Amino acid sequence: MADTTKIEDTAERKKLKRAARKKAPPKAKRTTPRGSNKRKVKKMARGQSKR
Repeated sequence: MADTTKIEDTAERKKLKRAARKKAPPKAKRTTPRGSNKRKVKKMARGQSKR
């Protein structure tokens, strides 16, 4: 995407970002499911609290 950090006017910045997004080629489909490399958390003990 275009670097818009130098532009102060938000409306102008938004316009440029939208134009850049339209021009960019479409992203490829995912090969792995989303969140597949997130840390997995073991299920906590259910029922009565441990403290």
